Amino acid sequence: MADYDLEALSLNELKKMQKDIAKAISTYEDRQKAEARAKVEALARDLGYSLAELVGTETKTARTPVPPKYRHPENPALTWSGRGRKPQWFVEALSAGKTAEDLAIG
Repeated sequence: MADYDLEALSLNELKKMQKDIAKAISTYEDRQKAEARAKVEALARDLGYSLAELVGTETKTARTPVPPKYRHPENPALTWSGRGRKPQWFVEALSAGKTAEDLAIG
């Protein structure tokens, strides 16, 4: 390990060293966790199980898309489910005098 004369370093150099050390500690811990997880998964696999089966966690499932509620008046390919941010075409249609019911599907 290198010997540093900390008294001779400037404040900026000390702060940079502090950030570098914190990052090194964090990545070291991440590497150790990844290695431990790989070993445990390999052991579980050797015994004929998955790690999720042994610890009782479920794997995440993808959410099914929500069916659209609104459709663009001129371009039926543009739809919106009514969730999240309003698309620009929806905002423009409302400002042009249309209502949400006018744009509703079915």
